[in-house]
Amino acid sequence: MRIRLFRVLGTPFGLLVALLFAMWVIEAADTFVLSSRLQTGGIHPRRLDGLDGIPAAPFLHAGWGHIASNSVPLLFLGGLVAVRGWHHWLTISAVVMFGGGAATWALASGANHIGASGMVFGYFGALLGAAFFERRAATVGPALLVIMMYSTMLVGLVPQEGISWEGHLFGLLAGLLAARMVAEPRDQSPEAVYQPEPWELDEPWLRLPTED
Repeated sequence: MRIRLFRVLGTPFGLLVALLFAMWVIEAADTFVLSSRLQTGGIHPRRLDGLDGIPAAPFLHAGWGHIASNSVPLLFLGGLVAVRGWHHWLTISAVVMFGGGAATWALASGANHIGASGMVFGYFGALLGAAFFERRAATVGPALLVIMMYSTMLVGLVPQEGISWEGHLFGLLAGLLAARMVAEPRDQSPEAVYQPEPWELDEPWLRLPTED
C-alpha cells in the first residue's frame, strides 16, 4: 500500500494533489497562526517587492471560500493536463505560473493579486490550445468536456472590482502559449490513425496490468 502511494505521488497528478494540499495547509496556517499576513505577499504590479509574489501567489488565498472555489477546477483541469505526462504538465505549469505571473506584474492594475485562479485559467487555456494546435480526438475530447463544464468561468475575464481579472486573462493566454510550445506535430499518414497516443506508452502508471 505504501509503495502504491509513493508511485501515485511520483506522477504529475500526484504532485498536483500534493500542491493543492500545501495550499490548504498554508491557508490554515495563515488563518489560525499568522492573522492573514501571508495574503499580502501576492503579486504587486511594477513593484520590486512584488516580484516574489509571482511563484507565491497561487498558494495564497483570501479565505476559505476563495481557496475552495479554486480547488476543484484546479484539480480537474490540472489533472487533464497532468495525464499527458511530466514534460507536458511541468512545461504548462511553469509557463502559466511564471509567464502569466510576470505579465500580471508588468501590466495589471496596482493591486495585490493572489490565488490559484490564474493557474486554473492557464490549464483551461492549455486544454483549449491543445485541441486547436493538435486537432486529435485525444485533445478535442477533453477540450469539449471542459467547455461544457467550465465555460461559465470565462466571466472572470470581465473587468470587475475585487477580482484579479488580469491574472485570469494572462493565465489563459499563457496556457494557450504553453499549449503551442508542447503541441505534438500532427501526422496525417493513414498509419497514424491506428497508432496509440505516444504519451500513453511513455507513462508507466497509465499502462494496464498484464497477466503473467
